[in-house]
Amino acid sequence: MSEKKKTVFLPSILWENRKLIMDLSKNDFKTRFAGSYLGIIWAFIQPVVTVLVYWFVFEVGLNSKVNDLRTGAEVPFVIWLMAGLIPWFYFQEAWSGGTSVLIEYTYLVKKVVFQIETLPVVKLISALFTHLFFVTFTIILFAFMGYTPDLYTLQVLYYSFCMIVMVAGLIYATSAIVVFFRDLAQVVGILLQVGVWVTPIMWDINTMTKIPSWCVFILKLNPMYYIVNGYRDALINKIAFWEHPGYTIYFWILSVILLCLGTGIFKRLRIHFADVL
Repeated sequence: MSEKKKTVFLPSILWENRKLIMDLSKNDFKTRFAGSYLGIIWAFIQPVVTVLVYWFVFEVGLNSKVNDLRTGAEVPFVIWLMAGLIPWFYFQEAWSGGTSVLIEYTYLVKKVVFQIETLPVVKLISALFTHLFFVTFTIILFAFMGYTPDLYTLQVLYYSFCMIVMVAGLIYATSAIVVFFRDLAQVVGILLQVGVWVTPIMWDINTMTKIPSWCVFILKLNPMYYIVNGYRDALINKIAFWEHPGYTIYFWILSVILLCLGTGIFKRLRIHFADVL
């Protein structure tokens, strides 16, 4: 089979190798913390500590307040913060880890018979294990605080899928380019550091009245704005995704473009991976 066919039928390659992908994903998740006393527990400790630090700084220190977009009632800042941070944690872990996946699994890339198109997906699924735990934990916490799960809550699955599709495009592109330009991994790290602040995660864009309208428009072009806002709509505001038709259409057009570009770059560069690595 030619290289062209292998890349064109990427979904079929992933389906045919689904068991291998799951095995590699589980192993990747476990080996990240191999050798430490607490093992995979560290995957959950770090995000929890991050949430607590941000909560202390913004609610206790700066006395930040947020309101339900439907009712106008004040919302506990800690749950509003968690609804925004949980998707960001996945986005950050998947993109940063996925960027270096080919370098990390060099021994597999050099195997003649191995389908290297599966490796970026391994990082997507590996990061998903932690994400699913925190989504479940968040929904339970919200229920204890009076935000009972309903049909709107199911939208978390939709927004998670949206995020996976978008990140997949980014990972396929950056994982291929970083093989030839190693500094890209540092660039991605800086973009993530900046992104967590320009994305309205710790601050409410609806209360930033001093920001010019054109600046707000640009900030909302960030695809993670759609995801973060979507999680809050599903868990807190009880707003359906089809109530934002413009942003939904924009997000999917951008995500499809990213996925096509990412897989296209991966296809063009893959024949050189083994030689460079």
